Amino acid sequence: MLAVERFHITVPASTANLGPGFDSVGMALGKYLELTVEPAEKWSFVPLTQEVALIPQGTDNMMYEVAKHVADKFDVSLPSACVEVKSNIPLARGLGSSASAIIAGIELANQLCELNLSNEEKIRIASLLEGHPDNVAPTVNGGIVVGCHTEAKTYTVSIVPKDVDVVVVIPNYELKTDDARNALPSQFSFKEAVEASAVSNVLTGALLIEDWKTVGEMMEQDSFHEPYREQFVPELSFVRRKAKEFGAFGTALSGAGPTVLCLVEKGRGEELAAALAPSLTHCLVESIQIDVKGVSVETVTNEHA
Repeated sequence: MLAVERFHITVPASTANLGPGFDSVGMALGKYLELTVEPAEKWSFVPLTQEVALIPQGTDNMMYEVAKHVADKFDVSLPSACVEVKSNIPLARGLGSSASAIIAGIELANQLCELNLSNEEKIRIASLLEGHPDNVAPTVNGGIVVGCHTEAKTYTVSIVPKDVDVVVVIPNYELKTDDARNALPSQFSFKEAVEASAVSNVLTGALLIEDWKTVGEMMEQDSFHEPYREQFVPELSFVRRKAKEFGAFGTALSGAGPTVLCLVEKGRGEELAAALAPSLTHCLVESIQIDVKGVSVETVTNEHA
């Protein structure tokens, strides 16, 4: 007979905001959290790469906690499993590592409990946990997602981008999201809010028609968060100036930072990375693909006599 004994979950990294799309715009990136899962007598998480070397290895692991939360939500029992964990997503760098872990936990429960959750349900559960959909939605759907999260519902619009390359500059230091959040103002005036929202609206419209020149201009006119966070990321102003000289469309903080993200014409990503790298020896500088698939699951089927 045939029996599924192991399955493999792949979850992409993500970048949030793209400048003014604060807490509502995100894009999936080609760095991945990978889980190989098989039934076991008790829960364990086995780290296989440096990025996850320090993760908790029992039921205090966040992925287990999320999976248990989902199982409890649907009033089902969560079977035990041994989970081998690989990742090349740097932690605390603004590349959505926690969102990837949340989606991994939701997918663990989805598979182990045979819940057959839709992408919309996964995004809703994750947004309730995160408080906003900017990282979790593209991690589920792939591509670029514009989202709005309320107590009643989570709304998303997906875009599959073409004709653009992404370059990331990842510093060798961490920036905790809480620290970056604490730097933000507690309120805006009505006039400031209208102006900032208008920039975000134009960003979204330009993304929908893939007007990358306008996308780039709007990326660099954010007033929601970057003016308050750039103090933590000295690389931002340098990369923005250098990338603009190269002809990049635009540059922004990736999420809360410290990673800096540039959009450039399709086919020129490697050139831009090579142009930036010599001056940023303390950073990983690379051209990276936009992931358009989102979270995926592959099963491993063994035949028994």
